[in-house]
Amino acid sequence: MKKFIQTIKNIWSIEDLRMRILITLMFVTIYRFGSYVVLPGIDTEALQGLHHQTEGGLMSLLDMFSGGAFSKASIFGLGIMPYISASIVMQLLGLAVPYFQKMQREGESGRRKMNQYTRYLTVLILLIQGPFYLLNLKTTTGGTALYSSLDWNVFFLTATIILAAGSMFVLWLGERITDKGIGNGVSIIIMIGIIARFPSAVYQEGDSRLHDGHGGLIMFLVEIVLFLAVICAAILLVQGVRQVPVNYAKRIAGSRQISGARQYIPLKPYAANVMPIIFAQAIMFIPITLAQFSGSKLNPVVSQLIDNGSFVYNLIFAILIVLFTYLYTAITINPTQMAEDMKRNNGFIPGVKPGKDTADYIDSIMSRITFPGSLFLAIIAILPAFAGLLGIKSEFAAFFGGTSLLILVGVVLDTLMQIESHLMMRHYDGLLDTGRVRGEH
Repeated sequence: MKKFIQTIKNIWSIEDLRMRILITLMFVTIYRFGSYVVLPGIDTEALQGLHHQTEGGLMSLLDMFSGGAFSKASIFGLGIMPYISASIVMQLLGLAVPYFQKMQREGESGRRKMNQYTRYLTVLILLIQGPFYLLNLKTTTGGTALYSSLDWNVFFLTATIILAAGSMFVLWLGERITDKGIGNGVSIIIMIGIIARFPSAVYQEGDSRLHDGHGGLIMFLVEIVLFLAVICAAILLVQGVRQVPVNYAKRIAGSRQISGARQYIPLKPYAANVMPIIFAQAIMFIPITLAQFSGSKLNPVVSQLIDNGSFVYNLIFAILIVLFTYLYTAITINPTQMAEDMKRNNGFIPGVKPGKDTADYIDSIMSRITFPGSLFLAIIAILPAFAGLLGIKSEFAAFFGGTSLLILVGVVLDTLMQIESHLMMRHYDGLLDTGRVRGEH
């Protein structure tokens, strides 16, 4: 406890880190406040149908990622997920279209162009999702959510613009957190929305077990223990690392001897962090956007796709996570570039020739560790379906592994690493006893 208090004092004593944390808290507060600001003209007392729709299934996850703004008919009701969907499209275009491939190779200027195109595509998606959201709102509330004195057509137009502007403002907040705060702004925005739902989920599960005759206190404690075990498994997955030794040699002047120190390249089976889960979840939201928002009658296949407890949904979800893990690993880890950098700095992997052989060696290691890592990630992601089979309420089951828990663990650990780096640069002890978050080398 004493060390923890001293670490807090160290954090507060670093002006740059203190300002970044305060700025992050300010932007998060603005985001949470905005999620309670209802669209102009909406009668909040008539939103029971929308609340009921988001109590379970995939709609509850959609509401969770928006921080509860979806079920409140808030100006932030569409949340950050349209931007995630646009990012997926741009990443796929970067793999398949030569024009975007060239743009990705242009360095910082290419990255800025890609970001600009992503924002344009986000606005387009918002202008499509906004009307669907409003039609769904009208259907679920029986048309009573809008005050009778207002014209529906005028409200439809203005509310669509407000929803699009609200989501773009949330994106702006995320970017400011990345630039001026402690980083990972978009991921932090999603994490805050998830955390906001956690206390009520635990309370509802405990109340159900203790007062509704569903197992009592013992069963609730067993659930908590299993929940903590899943958290530990997720932490081990996120922090897992494979060390590749590298010798950085320097030839001694006037002799043939070579001296140098051995270092290590940390290759993680979870190098893509939380993005594969976020991207896979965004893909799984597409059927519910097209079907449920439109108010059309659902056929059996679509019903399976929007039921996060069904076999079809979880199978497709797991496959998408594996695919996106490989995709993001290929984007973030470039064995050829790593091999060239080592060769340029007189580095080599013992027993492996510099150049192409080194690149092939690193690529083979990444292939071997990424596959089991992606499978483990997919298994944890679909655990809520198994939790539901055990009688755990859907609100709490969503945290029992799944997208929610993996995003929480990934973002929290990454944020701790950001703070850790600031402390280590000022020669303070880190957040852990070792002075370093495991997995960072």
